[in-house]
Amino acid sequence: MAQPRQELTTDSNPLQRILDNIRELGLDQNLIELETKGYTTIPRVLSEIQIEHAKRVIIARAEETTTNRVDINTESGEGYEGMTYLPYLLYDDEIFEEILLEPKPLALITYLLGESCLLSSLGCHFKGPGGAALPLHSDNGNGIPAPFSAISQVANVNYALTPYSREAGALAVVPGSHKLARQPRLEEMMLGGKSGNPDAEAMNLSPGDAVVWHGNTWHGSFARRVPGIRMNLAVYFNRQYIQTQERHGDTVPSEVLARHANNKRFEVLLGGKQPYGWQKAGPDFTVMARNPRGLYD
Repeated sequence: MAQPRQELTTDSNPLQRILDNIRELGLDQNLIELETKGYTTIPRVLSEIQIEHAKRVIIARAEETTTNRVDINTESGEGYEGMTYLPYLLYDDEIFEEILLEPKPLALITYLLGESCLLSSLGCHFKGPGGAALPLHSDNGNGIPAPFSAISQVANVNYALTPYSREAGALAVVPGSHKLARQPRLEEMMLGGKSGNPDAEAMNLSPGDAVVWHGNTWHGSFARRVPGIRMNLAVYFNRQYIQTQERHGDTVPSEVLARHANNKRFEVLLGGKQPYGWQKAGPDFTVMARNPRGLYD
């Protein structure tokens, strides 16, 4: 697997570094889509081996959490009805460290949030038949007031681990909604049926595809109407000054840090550049000196 840039240097313009990386990875068209539509799809990011490995680990977590057996092909809704969120997966298996560092989605996330961005959460929306659709919303719902900044404060990568279609409970996205700079109104939130938002598009994805979206973009998901389980991996990021959903930083297991000892980007994603949260000893000014200086570093 190709590796992302390992060092976060300051010897050139950070925006130019990011754009050079996007060009090297063949993502120029994706960048245009991200700017104009608020989201973009990168096909076949994950290999079949990665997909199957991640699915095995997530199924094990689901069975441990619920004590219900999982059959991803035939689930009727009796054991898993609607959506169950499985959080804090990063430390369940090394496969999630690998997926976190996938170069193509991470390059676009870096464009949106800068090189100092943090991993906020990594989990699975584990969806069986039935239940309700997830209403359209912006990820700025974590306390960011409207009108939203045009500058992305948070951003998401959604990996499909099983096929996505409307009847299978697909992700739904409203193109261009990031430019509205607000949450949808009640009548704009609905999915499905005659009252559903007509601008919401069902994302028809194959396993291994990744969707990256701007934090302002309206998205949700349709209810699953066929047997089986829809599995994803939602990797959510935020700018350094925003509180992450999950706790990392000083809680990262030592063996995880050891595996990535030479990867400064991994350290930063998990809070290694975060200067706040000091106690009686006060701030570490050597870390404070590494604070972001603009939109991209």
